[in-house]
Amino acid sequence: MAAPVCLALSFGTLLIGLFVGFLLGRSRTGGTGRAPDGPTVADLVQRIIQSTHTGVVVLNRFGDVVIHNPRAEELGLVRNNRVDDRARKAAEVVVETGDPIEVDLSPLESRVGRTPEAVLGEVRPLGDGFTAVDADDQSEAVRLEATRRDFVANVSHELKTPVGAMALLAEAVLDAADDPVEVRRFTTKILNEGNRLGTLVTELIALSRLQGAERLPEMHTVEVDAVLREAMGRARLVMESTGIDVTTDDDSGLLVQGDRTLLVTALSNLLQNALAYSSAGSPVSVSRSVADGFVEIAVTDRGIGIPEDEQQRVFERFYRVDRARSRATGGTGLGLAIVKHVAANHGGEVRLWSKPGLGSTFTLRVPAQAEPRDQTTNGAEPTLVGGRATAPSKSDGAATDGGMA
Repeated sequence: MAAPVCLALSFGTLLIGLFVGFLLGRSRTGGTGRAPDGPTVADLVQRIIQSTHTGVVVLNRFGDVVIHNPRAEELGLVRNNRVDDRARKAAEVVVETGDPIEVDLSPLESRVGRTPEAVLGEVRPLGDGFTAVDADDQSEAVRLEATRRDFVANVSHELKTPVGAMALLAEAVLDAADDPVEVRRFTTKILNEGNRLGTLVTELIALSRLQGAERLPEMHTVEVDAVLREAMGRARLVMESTGIDVTTDDDSGLLVQGDRTLLVTALSNLLQNALAYSSAGSPVSVSRSVADGFVEIAVTDRGIGIPEDEQQRVFERFYRVDRARSRATGGTGLGLAIVKHVAANHGGEVRLWSKPGLGSTFTLRVPAQAEPRDQTTNGAEPTLVGGRATAPSKSDGAATDGGMA
């Protein structure tokens, strides 16, 4: 009996030892094989690729798409899981040479909606026949460069015109030196061209200062009624020469925070624009109001109106709806561009409503100044200064110590 018992005990001890060893071994390996608490490096790389603003595509040696992000499809780099042929051919060269290549991936055909106009890509080798294509939307930079070139060309043309005219008129004065009537006529034209040139330079300087469309660093309380009166005074000569009367509503008492000189310049430009594009005797009106926390100054005319497809372009520099009329009135084509930037500098905007043959309404919107909280109003909400409503008083139903009045 002793031998079987000893054998059984030995066998049981062996099984227990094996089981304990298995548990110990599993506990030692479990710490390294356990899944990490956070994302892995591969997960983070995948997230970066998916969220980046540039288009990213990885190709194998055969030019097949291995991985790409949504931005690559937005830029047109990948369609139906196939890479652009220009990128694929560049990838073949990169695999052979091992050197990165820049490639133009701009759309070859126009698409509906606001789509990228200029896309620049770079193809880099990853080794083992794999390549990566990075594509970036350069449309904004291309548009800015085109705007800069157009601006330089327009400024050169606009400055060249009056300078050339003054040179020709000066020669005419020399030729007609013995004719006082002709001398007076030509010198008058020289004076007009000189004034136009001076106005153009002044507006170019003003526009360059406003171009950044940043809010003004120093804001002061400005009376809207005073701004309108000064702007009307500047437009008086134009009103008299065109025979157009400008009607205004009653004084509003509205106040805004801003730069009075800039606001007068903007409103003067709107008035002169309305007068320039209106026929003699047609009405022009100015109204003031408050809407959604903004002071709105609307200038309405019954002039030629602006087609819908040109209504956004009228705020571009040197753009004119009717060049012949603008030339006759001495316009520079910068007035509405200045209005747009003055409004933006004040945290506002300029809106346009127009119909050809019916006229136009330009509305300058600037944030209204809020009245400081008055201790006597018992914490009532502040009202807009100049608004015809005032802060609530006890007689208006405000709560008192004795209850409701």
